Amino acid sequence: MFKLPISSISRSVSRSLSRVQKRSLNIASRPSDLIGNTPLIDLGGILEKHGVDVSKGTRLVGKLESLGPCSSVKDRLGRSLIDEAEKEGLITPGKTVLVEPTSGNTGIALAFIARERGYRCILTMPESMSVERRIMLLSLGAEVVLTPKEKAVPGALAKAHEIIEGLNGDGYMLQQFENP
Repeated sequence: MFKLPISSISRSVSRSLSRVQKRSLNIASRPSDLIGNTPLIDLGGILEKHGVDVSKGTRLVGKLESLGPCSSVKDRLGRSLIDEAEKEGLITPGKTVLVEPTSGNTGIALAFIARERGYRCILTMPESMSVERRIMLLSLGAEVVLTPKEKAVPGALAKAHEIIEGLNGDGYMLQQFENP
């Protein structure tokens, strides 16, 4: 049997705790709470390689948005749209159906957050969008309604309005294309 003296174990635990304390843990109660506070990486070496004087505090940092729940900067927009509509009392989980035209990552973020918070989510998109994107949306619980590729995003927007009209007041469009 292998035995370590208590003092060795104590030092090892102490060093481990010190490393953990330097690196704060971001523990969230739900996945969408991980959106924001994006990790940053110091890219100062790039500046120095290009002859930029960094002695006066000039810094270059990169945001690692790929470490967000849906790996996109659009995670922020999706969460913000839903948070604001909830705060204003415009939508209610389990009652409101979120309907949105999309062609990309905002739709993925909306589907992700809608599922987490208990909303039915219907996304309209041109049929020219990739099969992989459609599968991603479906795997996140969204319903996907395809529109003719010739009509592009305006066709998806028209279809979203049509769907909302058929939901008798229970549908809501977050308006990613019009929302500041």
